[in-house]
Amino acid sequence: EVQLVESGGDLVQAGGSLRLSCAVSGFTFDDYAIGWFRQAPGKEREGVSCVSGIGDTYYADSVSGRFTMSSDNAKNTLILQMNSLQPDDTAVYYCAARAGSLYPTIRNAHYWGQGTLVTVSS
Repeated sequence: EVQLVESGGDLVQAGGSLRLSCAVSGFTFDDYAIGWFRQAPGKEREGVSCVSGIGDTYYADSVSGRFTMSSDNAKNTLILQMNSLQPDDTAVYYCAARAGSLYPTIRNAHYWGQGTLVTVSS
């Protein structure tokens, strides 16, 4: 059974940092493309950072240079290091996975976690 479990969301002041984790089970990173998405209150879900099955990495313009995605393959965990957080980063953050090599998107992701809430105060 495939599962993705996010953790690390919290309340943080603007300019601060947070580290989100997504523990995955039921598959390995070799076989899936995986990434982070977020949904702010009243807004549509959007992509934050994704890695394809062949290792290409995407960052949304809004987070490029501030967020870094990495993986701990030994622990089957996807990590999102978020620095210089701003109130606009407030959202529920989800990890999602798609079998194969293509980037996961909101429409084609096969599996989703339950989300973790990040709140950035001004």
